[in-house]
Amino acid sequence: MKNSRPVLFAVAFASLMLLAVALYLQHVENMLPCPLCVIQRYAFAAIALICLITAFRTEATARIGAALAALASLAGAGVAGWHIYIKAHPTVSCGIDPLETSLNTIPTAKLLPFLFQADGLCSTEYAPIMGLSIPQWALIWFIVIALFLLHTAFRKKS
Repeated sequence: MKNSRPVLFAVAFASLMLLAVALYLQHVENMLPCPLCVIQRYAFAAIALICLITAFRTEATARIGAALAALASLAGAGVAGWHIYIKAHPTVSCGIDPLETSLNTIPTAKLLPFLFQADGLCSTEYAPIMGLSIPQWALIWFIVIALFLLHTAFRKKS
């Protein structure tokens, strides 16, 4: 029987590293996260948490965890896609609005403001990283992670 644990650990590691990159961009490069950026961070954190918790369970539970983490990844992809749309259409904004106020009152934003507090505007243009914006990179990572997790969740038992 194939083991799902290596994939779950790899996905958790990748998600945590992406959160580390987000912290670097925020605190070293002074790129303030907008509400949609923070929601994407929550998605990466959820993926990592689900993968780590279920990796230590039975194979059946690990497959269920992979499916749940894939759903979190697809939700993150949806948010990243919306963020890309907003950046392409400057008249649409998610700036300082009830979403930011709501996100900043969640307990995790109060406990870990350096990671989960929204302070920026979604339409702010930062220099591209290897030709792509941050939400474009997030979308790519969410899709790649979802594909790995869906393969893990639904592959045939051998």
